[in-house]
This record gives sequence, structure tokens and C-alpha cells, in this order.
Amino acid sequence: MNKSRSAVKVLVVDDQPLIVEELCEFLESSGYRCVPCESSAQALERFADDAEIGLVLCDLHMPDMDGIELVQALQQLCGRERAFEAIMLTGRADKQDVIKALRAGIADYYQKPIDLDEMLEGLRRQEAALHERQKDLQLGHLNRKLQFLSESIDDLYQDLDKVRRGPEVGEAVAGDADSVEVPAIFDQLSPRQLDVARLVGKGQTNYQIACELGITENTVKLYVSQVLRLTQMHNRTQLALALSPGVAGSRVRVTAH
Repeated sequence: MNKSRSAVKVLVVDDQPLIVEELCEFLESSGYRCVPCESSAQALERFADDAEIGLVLCDLHMPDMDGIELVQALQQLCGRERAFEAIMLTGRADKQDVIKALRAGIADYYQKPIDLDEMLEGLRRQEAALHERQKDLQLGHLNRKLQFLSESIDDLYQDLDKVRRGPEVGEAVAGDADSVEVPAIFDQLSPRQLDVARLVGKGQTNYQIACELGITENTVKLYVSQVLRLTQMHNRTQLALALSPGVAGSRVRVTAH
């Protein structure tokens, strides 16, 4: 048997302890690390606590929550952040149960009494499929981060260009009107950071600010975080109070540390 250790753990779930013990002993001798469970509730808890679990081997017919319901609960727990592959074990291969399981996203099934070698080959196939899904997830995360970074850099370049060019006449008039009540602590902000701060002061949500400035909500969150850090304020409420008409320096000294 293949003695090389797999990086992926197997969640083994069956309400019959002897079956769990037999499966775990066989899989561990074949290079897998197993997490034994004797109920769906226990399986959910251990899956949530152990990010290395990527393969699920579960009995179909269990009390309280059957194997299909367990897999669906695990899918909800994962969301779009984590992937796993599931194999169902069943004492009776009812056609409707099999169809329901496959529709729920269970990759394969084996009927008891189980041919362990056949099940092992199936588990290895699902491990290979899991690696491909994990690559797709990682690429998706990287693409979202790159998009966010690209949008943030673009906004920062626009700010830099605006500073270099200086305000146009119309903008200068509007800027003077808006800056009358802006405390000195905000002088260190870039034009775009100040725009975001003023809109926060008006009580606008991140979505509303994003629409008004033509940027993404994630970029707005970035600017809000920068503004709070630079002004040493703790939250949006303090920021809004500091920018309220007639507040100016005295209130900023209370909220900024």
C-alpha cells in the first residue's frame, strides 16, 4: 500500500463506531490522516475546527441528520472560502437516494459491505479533484486582490495628478466652501481621502460614497481606514462629529488621541 502521507485529512462519519474504527485504521495505513466522528453534529464541529479536512466519507443513513443533510450543512459552512469533496456510504443503494446525493454535490458513493481497495482508489480520485478546486479558489482570491489593488493604485494616481495640477477655479470655490469647518488635523489627507472623509461626515454609506466618487466599495473602505489612522480617530462616528458644522478644533481634541 502507498505509505506516503497525504496533506489532506479525511472526515470519517458513521453512527456505528466499529465501522468508523475500521475505515480509519485502513485509511491511516494507506497514508491518510483521519478525523473519526460518530454523528453529524460531531462532524460539523470537527470540520469547522480543522481547516486541513478536505475529504468527507460519510454514511447516508444516520439519525438526526443524514449524510446528504450533513454535506449540505458543510457546504453552507464553507461558503466560497473553502472546498471539500464528499463520498457517501450506504447500506442500501436506493436509486432515489443516489440521485439526491449526486444532486447535492456528493462526488461518489459505495455500497456496504465496502470494497476497501475500490473505495481507496475513489478517495484518491477525489483528492486530485479537490486539489484542482483549491487551485481555482486560490486563483479567484488572487484575482480579487489584484483587482482591488489595481483600483486602489488608479485612485491614488488620480489623487497625485490632482495635487500636481492644483484645483481648477470651480473646484477652488467649492473647496473653500467645504473647507471652512475642516479642522487642521485633516490637512494631512490627500484630496481623495478628504473627499471620502467629508462624505462620511454627511452620513453617507460606503455604497453611496462609492457611487458619488466613481470608485468601488472596497476602495472606499481602504480610504476610510486610512483617514481614521491618519487622524487617530476610532470610528466613523468620531469622524462625522469632527466634520460637523461648528465643531472644529475643540471636538477633534476630544476624539483624536
